[in-house]
Amino acid sequence: MGKRLSAFKHTEDRWPVALILSLSALDFLLYFTVQNPYILGVWFYLMIIPKSQVCAWNHHHQHAPTFRYTPLNRILEFFYALHTGTCTNLWVLHHVYGHHQNYLDQTKDQSRWRRKDGSPMGELEYSLVIAATAYYRGYLVGKKFPKEQKQFIFFTTLTFLIVAGLVAYKPLAGILLFVLPMIMGLFMTAWATYEHHAGRNTDNQFEASFNNLNRWYNLLTGNLGYHTAHHYNGGLHWSKLPKLHERIADKIPPELIRHSIM
Repeated sequence: MGKRLSAFKHTEDRWPVALILSLSALDFLLYFTVQNPYILGVWFYLMIIPKSQVCAWNHHHQHAPTFRYTPLNRILEFFYALHTGTCTNLWVLHHVYGHHQNYLDQTKDQSRWRRKDGSPMGELEYSLVIAATAYYRGYLVGKKFPKEQKQFIFFTTLTFLIVAGLVAYKPLAGILLFVLPMIMGLFMTAWATYEHHAGRNTDNQFEASFNNLNRWYNLLTGNLGYHTAHHYNGGLHWSKLPKLHERIADKIPPELIRHSIM
């Protein structure tokens, strides 16, 4: 018997996906069984930080799809959307085809941290602007990538219709378990990206990103702290980023290396 192929492209994704889908299962369990608004409100509040970590794994998936089979990827993206507010191909367009191509040019970067007058945004302003403009900027990038844009529009519409149905059936539960987490997730996604590049006005890719080598930070975010390596090879699976970082570490200025949990 030959070796059975896994649906996963990389076995390292099994545990993160299992945990994230388990979190989704708990959301739906509460949706169908709990009526108490206080319990639902407390759950929403307690899950803000845990669900914010899902944003990193959604980011990795948008760069390198988790499964070998497209239908499985689309299903996973639906649950990612419920946690993060970013639907299928939004980050492919906004982040992969946009930010990664333009992050060295603040006049073009879809995640730009500078205002039109060249002055830097603060963390809160940046997070609000990036979250509020994410879908529009992703749509604009999609004009150059019609296939991805068409999928983005279709699955975004489908996701929003499903969420609207959940809200219509059980308004309070739908809002507290899905609508508010999606809004908060999109904001948290934007907020988490501020520290990656803010203040790095350079055309040198090895000097354009801050890196965080804290073990726990990288465990929770799938090695997102190895950010220079990530931009050096955006399609590389997250599990391989530490080794790539070692290869290029001598090119990264020491002041761009951090070791804090946040």
